[in-house]
Amino acid sequence: MSNVFVVDTLKQPLTPVHPGRARRLLTTGKAAVYRTAPFTIILKREVEHPAPAPLRLKIDPGARTTGLALVDDAGGEVVWAAELTHRGASIKKALDTRRTVRWGRRSRKTRYCAPRFANRRRRAGWLPPSLLSRVENILTWVERVSGIAHVSALSQELVRFDVQKLERPDISGIEYQQGTLFGYEVREYCLEKWGRTCAYCGATGIPLQLEHIIARAKGVSNLTLACEACNCKKGTQDVRAFLAQNPERLKRILRQAKTPLKEAAAVNVTRWELFERLKATGLPVETGSGGLTKYNRTTRALPKTHWLDAAVVGASTPERLRTGDVVPLLVRATGRGHRRLCNVNALGFPVSHRKRRKRYFGYQTGDLVRAVVPERFACHGTHVGRVAVKASGYFTITTAHGKVTDVPHRFCRLIGRSTGYAYQAGTRHAAPIPTSP
Repeated sequence: MSNVFVVDTLKQPLTPVHPGRARRLLTTGKAAVYRTAPFTIILKREVEHPAPAPLRLKIDPGARTTGLALVDDAGGEVVWAAELTHRGASIKKALDTRRTVRWGRRSRKTRYCAPRFANRRRRAGWLPPSLLSRVENILTWVERVSGIAHVSALSQELVRFDVQKLERPDISGIEYQQGTLFGYEVREYCLEKWGRTCAYCGATGIPLQLEHIIARAKGVSNLTLACEACNCKKGTQDVRAFLAQNPERLKRILRQAKTPLKEAAAVNVTRWELFERLKATGLPVETGSGGLTKYNRTTRALPKTHWLDAAVVGASTPERLRTGDVVPLLVRATGRGHRRLCNVNALGFPVSHRKRRKRYFGYQTGDLVRAVVPERFACHGTHVGRVAVKASGYFTITTAHGKVTDVPHRFCRLIGRSTGYAYQAGTRHAAPIPTSP
């Protein structure tokens, strides 16, 4: 599994250790648990001259999920990895709900209240809350990892730099156009836009080819994805003739071909803000393109996952990466509650107002608890999960197997306070078996 972070009694970061060694330090009483996610132990002594190994934190920003990987450039070992799921969609939904309530309130009141949106000004570089939350989530985890590990450099997937022109200013012609990364940028864009499926038959999990909806021989270049069978069968036919027997699929393809890649636009808007904020940390920031990331992943025979994409970001990626023992930490941003005072029903009508208190009986919504309930209660058993507090004292606990309701608060024991994130262990990546020549 992933290595365990270690800090000394002064909370100075040390070199991460193998889980077996961390277990030995805990059982012998030389260390204690400092943090459960990511799992960190704290030594009960001070290290006078700590010399932790320098590590590079790599980031693959995404609209929904961002990959994080802590890599040792010298040895090629992925020390720790995580996949951070953002909550931009839920923030957008909450803002829409608030806007609807305010519009309804203005129409219900007899006294006219002029709208205020025309009097407000936005600063240069303003980002909507749904996009800004993505940047803040990434910066939060950069700060957290930097506090428990010796992070000496950062890598971010940003834009494509013309490395060929930098290395060989005299390069030109077909040699320049078809360099090492030729085709990777366009192919990656199409894979994201068309959901990695064949547009004509819906096949997935097979090699896909770039296909022109209207044949390139007719002077139009608009790309989609197709399996080899559909690509050969269509040939240079007009897409309307090829899908004449399937008008629904034809309508969907033509509609999707005109739509922009919404998630790519979100990443495109936030990438420079993230880059500037990362530079403000004082650490050197390396950048790389999406095409370079895919090239690195393909040449190293790695599957497509968010944390593996992060591990191969940038030109500093070692030739050999050790990823077989890594179990990524799945992090989901949940927030710390909301500031909405008026609760609404499914139709958008106000039904109640939020109480001013946030904590009841020593617990607040989002805390990780363990409840051992006696058999005389309907919810008897041992339940471990996130709690939703109520003023009545009967809580709801969300466990890995579902929700448990009406749990009395007196049977709950606190494991960890709410941090605005929920955690879960991912699946181990099976390293490819090297083939003998």
